[in-house]
Amino acid sequence: MRLQFFGATGTVTGSKYLLEQEGRKLLVDCGLFQGVKQLRLRNWQPLPVPAADIDAVVLTHAHIDHSGLLPRLVKLGFRGRVHATGPTRDLCALLLPDSARLMKEEAEYANRHGFSRHKPALALFEEADALRALDLFTVRAFGDDFEPVSGFGARFSRAGHILGAASVRVEAARRSVLFSGDLGRADDEVMQPPAPPPASDWVVVESTYGNRLHGRVDAAHELAGVIRRTAARGGIVLIPSFAVARAQTLLHLIARLKAEDRIPDLPVYLNSPMAVDVTRLYRRWQHEHRLDEAQCARMCSVARMVNTVEESKRLNTLRFPSVIVSASGMASGGRVVHHLKAYAPDPRNTIVLAGFQAAGTRGAALAAGAQEIKIHGAYVPVRAEVVQLEAFSAHADRDGLLAWLGALPTAPRQVFVTHGEPVAADALRLAIEEQHGWNVTVPEDRQVADLT
Repeated sequence: MRLQFFGATGTVTGSKYLLEQEGRKLLVDCGLFQGVKQLRLRNWQPLPVPAADIDAVVLTHAHIDHSGLLPRLVKLGFRGRVHATGPTRDLCALLLPDSARLMKEEAEYANRHGFSRHKPALALFEEADALRALDLFTVRAFGDDFEPVSGFGARFSRAGHILGAASVRVEAARRSVLFSGDLGRADDEVMQPPAPPPASDWVVVESTYGNRLHGRVDAAHELAGVIRRTAARGGIVLIPSFAVARAQTLLHLIARLKAEDRIPDLPVYLNSPMAVDVTRLYRRWQHEHRLDEAQCARMCSVARMVNTVEESKRLNTLRFPSVIVSASGMASGGRVVHHLKAYAPDPRNTIVLAGFQAAGTRGAALAAGAQEIKIHGAYVPVRAEVVQLEAFSAHADRDGLLAWLGALPTAPRQVFVTHGEPVAADALRLAIEEQHGWNVTVPEDRQVADLT
């Protein structure tokens, strides 16, 4: 069996791993590169093998950095099956067409206003490509053995993190490799903890927080303090948020804080049509998370759901303390960018960064204390308070990753550390070597490993 890495190496985006055995090709994850321009340009580069030669795809979960290039793969000729859990399929049905629409809108906006260097600016794929990709999905249950393509066996186990997120063990020719996917936290507010990993010859583990600990910070307490002091000065709390998982956790906590009278009963707006739909999925897949029916109901009702463009524009003119939760989570696109233009210049307001901010994103610039950020070709001053709440991360930290690896029934022959920025990935490598004495590698982009 042969494993090639051509995503999530030296970065937390673009997850893609190609397994080959006797001419069969299986792709584990098909993620979009996000962040700095050099990474985004890689979305346009040819794949190591023609898309039509890939026999099947297995998705660990629905986040765009793991699933977002599927429509592009289909556009380039992929016609195999895409294997995923039920919640992952439902989330992709929202995320992938929405991603295509956003790309189209951004390209059209750039063409109208002339701030793109490309003439004309183009979208990476179309909505029709996303819909064709969705037709290729086959739903697989946690714990069931399945054959994604002849010669390969696979099984999903729970990874926590978001609805439907999985680790996947793939076996071929009596050799096995376990892909962690993105691992969640044992103490997550909403999601169940990751399941213990099965024994495998090789392990590919993420390292987003490979050099950090989350600490014992109470996310609800932190959020309550931010909302109270911003409301006291008459400001707006703007929270860039991922539409999947992060927005729902925020709404759950805001509903709880209101019920406990720990924050004022101020208006809350969820300005992301996709996040609105995702929130409803939490009721459909209630057995996949910790919230009971009453908590789901409060989460779904605490905010006014904003759908239309006109409603979104009106949010930029609010004159009373409010909370706006809007995508995207790293402020790299979506409706939140327009809210940043409106509210970042006012010192009464607060921008809350709820979780990890990848290098090159506006969120990372804000977290680093940028005095201005570039939006739509112009610089916007940042005078609002900026707060980063690490307690909202949906990723396991260093100790969580080590604990998951430590639960392996037997020592693997080798561990590959991926899906982390260089410092984080190397820190986890060292920690694994010191704690377990295993053979650990941080692979380079396009690196090939022979699993024999």
